[in-house]
Amino acid sequence: MNGRGNLVAAGFALTALSYGLARFAYGLLLPDIREELSLGATAAGWIGGSAFATYCFGIVFALSAGARLGERVLTVLAGLTATGGMALVAAASSGWTLGLAIALAGLSTGLTSPPLAAAVGRCLGDAARPKANGAINAGTAAGIVFSGVAVMLFSGDWRGLYGLFAAVGAAVTVWLWFAMPPAAGGRASRRLSLKRLTRRGVGGLCTGAFLMGAASTAIWTFGANILRDELGFSDGGIALAWSVLGAAGIAGAATGILTVRFGIGQVHRLAVFAMAVALIGLVSAGHAPAVAFAVMGLFGVAYIVSSGAFLLWGIVLYPARPDIGLGLPFLMIALGQTAGAPLFGFLWDAAGSAAALATFAVIMASAAFWTPGQPSARRRSSRVASPAATANALSADCG
Repeated sequence: MNGRGNLVAAGFALTALSYGLARFAYGLLLPDIREELSLGATAAGWIGGSAFATYCFGIVFALSAGARLGERVLTVLAGLTATGGMALVAAASSGWTLGLAIALAGLSTGLTSPPLAAAVGRCLGDAARPKANGAINAGTAAGIVFSGVAVMLFSGDWRGLYGLFAAVGAAVTVWLWFAMPPAAGGRASRRLSLKRLTRRGVGGLCTGAFLMGAASTAIWTFGANILRDELGFSDGGIALAWSVLGAAGIAGAATGILTVRFGIGQVHRLAVFAMAVALIGLVSAGHAPAVAFAVMGLFGVAYIVSSGAFLLWGIVLYPARPDIGLGLPFLMIALGQTAGAPLFGFLWDAAGSAAALATFAVIMASAAFWTPGQPSARRRSSRVASPAATANALSADCG
């Protein structure tokens, strides 16, 4: 495997680790965790929200320190925090210690995406970047599938599973050290500025990402609990549904191809409407539990496509700073998830899961009102510098 292929593969693995395992496996294993640690829905929501909150801190740090530290250091740090956080989850003895562990694990996701986007921007030509970013983003789905299969094989042993995930994290972290390009010599430090955040189109990007993130916590944090408590699923059934969610999400690797063909706006709208339909579908799945598998699959592919569309939308707005272009919408998704997880827990406790799901479906659908402006991604991308020139200039750094 050449250097660029190894970079994309390692980026895919890190995304699977930090998003699929360190961040989203909590929702899958939450029913067993709540039972052992005696957590209510609201407390579980706050703990889940802590991962999204530290994600915000991590992404701001990665954006501000990326030029100084370089992609290799930041991605290795992401691997270390994911590994350490999951190891601490395995030893958690109370809601407070679990919250600290989940927060540390969540920090890894904030450290993951900006350096990967920057590495792809540095090492791949323009034509290859959308496909590479889409493939790396689909690592989330692969991590979800892995966690689902692991739960089916070792049902009920959430501590042992987190120990296994931590061991996987250690191996991925070592791989990253060899796969990521070193810091580029002579790069000037590029600081964040408010002026960068006020350009046209940024408000719509941030609003849409926030709303999508907030509504998505209905599944990511409480989906497994809904399947068990409301639909009567066994642990094996929950794990299978989670695996279906992740397997469907792998199709999100085609997001880059879809946006070139149909435009980012169309893909964005279709994805958030599909997730809204999935949330409503979960309400009605009580009458036909098999529908829950279709609903989880629909949500999985739509979430990966939606997050990929936000990623590409941001990079169109910031072609010279792909780390900001990716980091800003992902930051807003995380801020939405930070608010959404405890809100859904509160609504569930106060009015029941059906009312909470219906409310969050409306929130999700409202994200479709904000779309990218013109010019289209295809026309904007044609204005960027020649891929061949970029690749030749960077070959020494990227291998």
